[in-house]
Amino acid sequence: MLKFLSRVRIEFNALDPRTASCMEFLAQCNARKAKESNAACQVQVKRRTDDHPPQITVTFVNGVEEVFDATSTPAQTIRNMILEKGQLLETEQMFREAGEAWPVMIPAEELHQSAPGTKPRKAEEKKQ
Repeated sequence: MLKFLSRVRIEFNALDPRTASCMEFLAQCNARKAKESNAACQVQVKRRTDDHPPQITVTFVNGVEEVFDATSTPAQTIRNMILEKGQLLETEQMFREAGEAWPVMIPAEELHQSAPGTKPRKAEEKKQ
């Protein structure tokens, strides 16, 4: 998960009962496997003393920053979102390194063509 991030900032009040997501996400960030995936990722924890709701801010390696409300977003959901966006970043990088344009534009007429090796569905099959 950390391999797609350059910085993680976790903010919470230790006395706030809504910190479960922050604590779980912090544990995931501190896991050996996560740290090994990107040792350069900065993980910052800000312990607050006010009523500000728990918050997780992540900065992707391309500089895009995203803020999550940790009171209503489970840590696993945040992790999954990071992994999905990370896969998009990897795909984009792969296309750029190959000298291809990004995003890939597929002509409309190609979208409706059947793929080689597949049979077009008959009208009767579509109804069932």
